[in-house]
Amino acid sequence: MKKSASLRIAAALRQEILDGTRKPGERILQELLAEEFGASRLPVREALRMLESDGLVTLVANTGAWVTAMDLAECTETYLIRERLDSLLLSRAVAKYTEADIAHLQRLLQAIEDATDVTGYLAADREFHLESYKPAHMDNLYSMVKRMWDTTEHYRRAYSQIIGWEGLQITHSEHKLLFEAFKHRDAEDAERLMFSHLRRTRLELARHPEVFEPPAS
Repeated sequence: MKKSASLRIAAALRQEILDGTRKPGERILQELLAEEFGASRLPVREALRMLESDGLVTLVANTGAWVTAMDLAECTETYLIRERLDSLLLSRAVAKYTEADIAHLQRLLQAIEDATDVTGYLAADREFHLESYKPAHMDNLYSMVKRMWDTTEHYRRAYSQIIGWEGLQITHSEHKLLFEAFKHRDAEDAERLMFSHLRRTRLELARHPEVFEPPAS
């Protein structure tokens, strides 16, 4: 029962962090979480430990819990790693795509096309990329990549706000190029395009250090 409560709290809190409801550097008050979920402190603490292992929460002994925040150097380092690992994972996946995989990714590409706001666009964009990696069947690498997606989600959202709706349409043109590589099972081209896709985000974030300023208290 306690484990079930911990999982429920962790899932809800994870979603709040990923969708931007809770911002990096924001304090998480355990007593308020316990009250919100009608739970004791024990499952709340367990949920926070789960999210700490995912890199989404920072726990400080005898002090409290915060949504994990990155500075520019940390985010840059993460994106440099992602440029290599996401690209590698994608290249391994592309070589194994079935016709069903291609049809699935085409539907997700259309979902990005049909998005009417930034929130919808980002959700569709995330699903398109993460689903594109799964046919690689490299679970350890996928877990590493997804963890870095999650820990940089806030900054990806900030990047989207910086470039605006028009800039997102330029980014979407890169999705279309990726999909062309997918259709032809061109792993080398997909790897190159993914590297460039992530590199552009990294460089744009570096031009806007204000994104990494802590929230006003």
